Amino acid sequence: MEFAGIKGFRDILPDEAAGWQRLEAGARGLFEAFGFQEIRTPILEKTGLFSRSIGQETDIVSKEMYSFKDIKGRGLTLRPEATASVVRAYIQHRPYQKYQIQKFFSIGPMFRHERPQKGRFRQFHQINAEFFGDAGPKSDADMIIMAMCLFERIGIDDISLNLNSLGCPDCLPRFRERLKAYLTNKTSMLCPDCLRRAETNPLRVFDCKVESCNEVVVDAPSILDFLCQACEEHFSSLQKYLRGSEIPFVLNRRLVRGLDYYNRTTFEIQTEHLGAQNAVAGGGRYDGLVKLLGGPDHPAIGFAVGMERVIALLETKETRELKVPDLFIASLGETAEMTSFRWVETLRKSGLWVEMDYGSKGLKSQMKKAGRLGAKKVLIVGDNELESGKGILRDMLAGDQVEVELDDIVNSLEKVAGK
Repeated sequence: MEFAGIKGFRDILPDEAAGWQRLEAGARGLFEAFGFQEIRTPILEKTGLFSRSIGQETDIVSKEMYSFKDIKGRGLTLRPEATASVVRAYIQHRPYQKYQIQKFFSIGPMFRHERPQKGRFRQFHQINAEFFGDAGPKSDADMIIMAMCLFERIGIDDISLNLNSLGCPDCLPRFRERLKAYLTNKTSMLCPDCLRRAETNPLRVFDCKVESCNEVVVDAPSILDFLCQACEEHFSSLQKYLRGSEIPFVLNRRLVRGLDYYNRTTFEIQTEHLGAQNAVAGGGRYDGLVKLLGGPDHPAIGFAVGMERVIALLETKETRELKVPDLFIASLGETAEMTSFRWVETLRKSGLWVEMDYGSKGLKSQMKKAGRLGAKKVLIVGDNELESGKGILRDMLAGDQVEVELDDIVNSLEKVAGK
């Protein structure tokens, strides 16, 4: 064929869309109950927004962003993640002037030039939630509980919550230096990328998927041993809130996030059913990001859910339900065609899925079309049936048929097809 989709950019076909709609509807309903409002930001932003917020030494900025110059020479980038865009909107539109606490959620595509594999695409979709205006552990627990509730709501229970703290600007520098010293003695086991990371951003070594690097970090020092008193108290209180809400978790001392703006609480929701790409959601606190991007010094916490990975989990748990028309109207004769056309449009407006033949085919051809579509019922009506006032309603599943009065047929069909 002359044109095909771009590698790493996939089509979501109609028979797949039901799972996406279910996930989105579950998220919207839950988030609104937690007081979150939807925000929709552009997919295109100034490149500097991401390079400054995410960090120049991250793989996302150095290798994976889709960046280009526009006709005026301005650097633009397809968003690789949502938080920076939401923070930019938060600063630009100042919703905090009305109320200190602001909660937003968003659903949409992100873009990263990564090697496509199971659960990872170059255009991928995320559900994001962001909470601004509170620095305490209670808002951390609130966000984590909401994330866990989302998976419970959509029927995914075989997941685990991994929890860690990344400290703050007071205690993180001491840990970085200790980690750099440790990695200096392990250079022979580090991959080329981690050799660079060990000098510029040593925490990124924890995020590497290369087996030899994983072996190195097993015995690496833990940030939890370097937390200042304030961070230790924050993390301890968070754990108490989670235990009080009966949310099980695993302390994962090697858990970091792939973005530089995180501090203190970081968490990840994982599954054992997706191989190496085992994280289905993750997030954490980013108290300094709003100020870093030119806004007020407001704390924040957020998380993202990888929609493709969640959909993959849903598909392993249930058979995909194929949607079919509630009714097909087969008409014969000019008058019957015009009358049936009006019925079809009226029934569609009432919320039923009704199909018809768009040509002027015979009954046999129309019945074949109804069968291929999987229509539950077929109303057969011709000019003769209009004159007699009685049509034929065939149940395609049971294989039987009955005569139906055509007087007030729309209301009758709504009752029949709506069952």
